Amino acid sequence: MQKPTLPKGTRDFGPEQMRKRLFIFDTIRQTFQRFGFQPLETPSMENLSTLMGKYGDEGDQLLFKILNSGDFAGSLTEADLQAGSKKLTPKISEKGLRYDLTVPFARYVVMNRNNLPMPFKRYQMQPVWRADRPQRGRYREFYQCDADVVGTDSLLCEAEIILMIHEVMRNLGMQHFTLKINNRKILAGIAEAIGMPGQEGPLSVAIDKLDKIGKDKVLDELRERGFSEEAITKLEPLFGFDNASTADTLTMLASWLDASTTAQQGVAELQETLQLATMAGLENAQIDIDPTLARGLSYYTGAIFEVKANGVSIGSISGGGRYDNLTGAFGMPGLSGVGISFGVDRIYDVMDELNLFPAGTGQGTQVLIVPFDADARGVALPLVTQLRAVAIPAEVYPDLAKVKKMLDYANAKQIPYVVLIGSEEVQTGQLTVKNMVTGEQQKIAQADVASFVRQR
Repeated sequence: MQKPTLPKGTRDFGPEQMRKRLFIFDTIRQTFQRFGFQPLETPSMENLSTLMGKYGDEGDQLLFKILNSGDFAGSLTEADLQAGSKKLTPKISEKGLRYDLTVPFARYVVMNRNNLPMPFKRYQMQPVWRADRPQRGRYREFYQCDADVVGTDSLLCEAEIILMIHEVMRNLGMQHFTLKINNRKILAGIAEAIGMPGQEGPLSVAIDKLDKIGKDKVLDELRERGFSEEAITKLEPLFGFDNASTADTLTMLASWLDASTTAQQGVAELQETLQLATMAGLENAQIDIDPTLARGLSYYTGAIFEVKANGVSIGSISGGGRYDNLTGAFGMPGLSGVGISFGVDRIYDVMDELNLFPAGTGQGTQVLIVPFDADARGVALPLVTQLRAVAIPAEVYPDLAKVKKMLDYANAKQIPYVVLIGSEEVQTGQLTVKNMVTGEQQKIAQADVASFVRQR
């Protein structure tokens, strides 16, 4: 007999876990809706031509590719096999599982551009897949909750993302978090300042790993990527912004990169974004301007966001940024967009570790009705309908079993109230309601059961 297993990097979610996950989904969804975003879904698979080249070389390696249907290797020749994996892949695989929700969104916008009001604001909450090495906080299948707006380059959109992040985190009960912000234009200016103009891509890939591998190894990687010792020496100010205030960081950046028009534009955009967020009512901002924040995705062109929970050794739980020409890859150049993505799986792990889920989160059945015999069902079934009609989750135990078994069932599902209906209850109309937490029992008329439960 085969032992059932799960693919590495994937998980099952039982009812208790799902109730907590739905609390996260609902909290994020409600915030997105309050900010005017509309729901959207796209297919789990996309054409590889849609996905490849959008995430950099490292990202392309993490795409799950789907073998063509039928005899996918039937037409291959020995020369194909000898040509290497990059040339072989298009011959045996035309589709892949989506890596994120942003690229499919860009594809959707281009395909439906004549029917969408601009600016177009959408949110999307679906799973994505990455062929990464599984570890704590990193899975091969995980959910993202994205909100993007395209068709405008207004920095008000960045400001609203800052507001949404603070609202989501605080509504989830995650009071201790840090929103790191940077701008790709600043990274481009840094590359210019160290004498490596146009090399902000390799620079970003390396310094994006700073939190994971440390400064020395980042510098070693830059050397491997062809950065000279002179350039590396000039990069030293980048590592001196720790513990500086937001205002001081912006001032220091403006001074260090004063010769770069691009960098000055990035600093100005950050300043204006923060001013707009303050004007919109942001209080007690938990923001850190981090010039080392790079994020590896190659399509960001402006602001970059990343959220980390303080006091927990888990990576970022949210991230995003401005992409000024992502749709250009699909034949629609110049359409600016900005978005944010929340990683539900990491948020769950953080909240679980810190015990942040509210008591009774997503509680399912509130009332279990226990009929002792067939006659009692004549009372139980109308009662369960009455409870459901006033939005009280209720169920009838389906079997005529021993009372202990039925009460054990209620305890196993953490159902707070049980209505016991025997021959006496059928005759008098006074039903026995048992509080499964306190053990208290009392007689209540059938017509009053719903109001009794709702009051509690």
